[in-house]
Amino acid sequence: MAAGAHIVEGGFSDPVFASQSVFRAVMDAMARPGTVQPIGTDLRPPAPLNVAAAAVILTLADADTPVWLGQDLARDDAVKGWLSFQTGAPLAGLPSEAAFAIAANAAALPSLSSFALGTQEYPDRSTTLILQVETLREGEALTLRGPGIKDRETIAPRPMPGHFDMQWRENNALYPRGIDIILAAPDAVACLPRTVRIGEGES
Repeated sequence: MAAGAHIVEGGFSDPVFASQSVFRAVMDAMARPGTVQPIGTDLRPPAPLNVAAAAVILTLADADTPVWLGQDLARDDAVKGWLSFQTGAPLAGLPSEAAFAIAANAAALPSLSSFALGTQEYPDRSTTLILQVETLREGEALTLRGPGIKDRETIAPRPMPGHFDMQWRENNALYPRGIDIILAAPDAVACLPRTVRIGEGES
């Protein structure tokens, strides 16, 4: 009974206003890579799903967008039930089948190339990865360049997947295909769209 109650509780108290606010924050973060956008919400998702990641997936996912969950989330029935009730989104069995993916453990994340990468004709048919991090400001600094960045932007998320620089260069090389990443700290987001370059030289 208690578990069932938790599935239907903890969502947005004002879904229209909250989803509009979160959507603006994500769009701002995607348009200006590396900027940190606060997420203010009264969501109460089940752990280990954090508030910002939950707010983003409730805003973006629906019955037509399969969601893949990283192993820490996929083995938690409360998380799966809450997401299913709150979004109506089906769960994807494989990363390559997902419109959205949520991972709470960067160390256990499969390679970025295992997600849906889109096609040359339909590059938007790729996965948007929502990666939970502990912080966006206190990890190893990443220098970002590319569209939406005047010169350079620095962000310091932690933790990040292994060999991330190499994986991200491979993702860049697929353009216009490739995945986009939303980094979700507990109370804020920052975005790495597929167009952004990481850790390049001064020129």
